[in-house]
Amino acid sequence: MAIFKPFRGYRPPKEIVKDLASRPYDVLNSAEAREEVGDNKYSFLRVVKPEVELPEGIDPYSQQLYDKARENFRRFIQDGYLVRDNKPNFYVYAQSWGEKTQYGIVGCAGVEDYMNDIIKKHELTRPDKEEDRMKHVRVTNANAEPVFFTYRKEQAIDEIVEKVIQAAPVYDFVADDGFGHHFWVIEDDDLTGKLEKLFAGVDYFYVADGHHRTAAAALVGNEKKKNNPDHKGDEPYNFFMAVVFPDDQLTIIDYNRVVKDLNGLSKEDFLARLEKDFVIEKKGASEYKPAELHEMSMYLEGEWYGMKAKAHTYDDNDPIGVLDVTILSNTVLEPLFDIKNLRTDKRIDFVGGIRGLGELKRRVDSGEMKVAFALYPVSMKQLIDIADTGNIMPPKTTWFEPKLRSGLVVNALD
Repeated sequence: MAIFKPFRGYRPPKEIVKDLASRPYDVLNSAEAREEVGDNKYSFLRVVKPEVELPEGIDPYSQQLYDKARENFRRFIQDGYLVRDNKPNFYVYAQSWGEKTQYGIVGCAGVEDYMNDIIKKHELTRPDKEEDRMKHVRVTNANAEPVFFTYRKEQAIDEIVEKVIQAAPVYDFVADDGFGHHFWVIEDDDLTGKLEKLFAGVDYFYVADGHHRTAAAALVGNEKKKNNPDHKGDEPYNFFMAVVFPDDQLTIIDYNRVVKDLNGLSKEDFLARLEKDFVIEKKGASEYKPAELHEMSMYLEGEWYGMKAKAHTYDDNDPIGVLDVTILSNTVLEPLFDIKNLRTDKRIDFVGGIRGLGELKRRVDSGEMKVAFALYPVSMKQLIDIADTGNIMPPKTTWFEPKLRSGLVVNALD
């Protein structure tokens, strides 16, 4: 059974929250972060991406950078940019765009749950990225950014959230990217107690987004446990901050591929080779988006093509074999393009569906890339099936949007 607890969060005053709340550290490179911060003294990127205050070209893993993160975090508290709540609370965090709103609860998950696979993963993590975030947790002694979990919908939890959001939110703003962010503090101790008991009945949490941050938070907590001869189990380091959303509210967006060349094949030879595994249909110059599982689209030399996978290319009874990313790798990327490692091969790049098919077209038309593939998005059911069976998704399979804003609430490990 899952652990999920309230905590005493550090939060910004309402007047500065829009200026302070930032995009997560890993969706911006250093140049983009510097531009986004500008002269905004409140930007939380100063804490989670502190190279914005250091000379350009600095080693992203230098101790100077982590020291600056600690310095800025402490300054944000000293200057009143972050103020600690008087008691442990849960929080409701809603994100909205268009006609859709999704409601998550912010609390603290258990380090032991991560170590014991009560918190289930579907992606591999890279040791260098893990260590980077572990250093950040160590020096700040805090979970500066939440991780993004999902769980199988529980009606009783939904009903409590519905009750909480009848009140006006504490924070309510639309960020520059057009996504709305809405935040409530659950100060009612009775509701807090009910939520804690209800979450104790949730079998598993699933990491939706933030595998490296999750690993880092849990591993630092486990490290602190091993280094404490008087460890009891209720110390703050035994828990780390997460936002948990019911699975029926989340949508995974497509994660698409662009490739630099055809590996020596002519366009005609390439199309002929594809016909072994796909029904190919020319769609013309207008953008063509896949409409269902096992259908892809391709952009090549100014034209879009539909690609319907033939039945021998997939296994709908296999959690990995059913995925369109698996079909593309097994039938195109590896045998035709000799791209065997998606994590390291420099001939392939990945484009989140939030950027639209126009970004695929742009990168091919510019000459930077030769061909683009648009995929039908993975479903939440597929993600949960993969995690439940102990499988790992291929790299760059899921894209969640909107991203959680950093700085709305911070969990200190003291």
